Amino acid sequence: MTDSVLYRLADVLLLVLHGSLVLFNVCGWAWRRTRRLHLCAIVATLGSWFGLGLVYGWGYCPLTDWHWRVKRALGETDLPASWVKYYLDLMTGLAWDPAVVDALLIGSATAALALSACLVYRDRRA
Repeated sequence: MTDSVLYRLADVLLLVLHGSLVLFNVCGWAWRRTRRLHLCAIVATLGSWFGLGLVYGWGYCPLTDWHWRVKRALGETDLPASWVKYYLDLMTGLAWDPAVVDALLIGSATAALALSACLVYRDRRA
């Protein structure tokens, strides 16, 4: 296999992995069986954004970093800081305001964390 084929494969795999994680971070609290895993995932995501963000810049995500390295190797340029913004732009054909995307992400992540924590606590008491 050529490097180009491997990079394209990595691009697709990172799209599926990252997209699945984003979806799970937003919805994983909804099912009792996934709530503990969801709580770990959302805490890890927020820990990356704010913890690793102290070193690498606010909102740092290793998956975005890896994905952007692959995309640059494929010749893509002018990639935004936010993976979600990139894919919202791509899927809708609109140029989303990065501040709006960041607000949606923080709001969604905060709500998901609160829901997950409350439901895990409730489940443990039951």
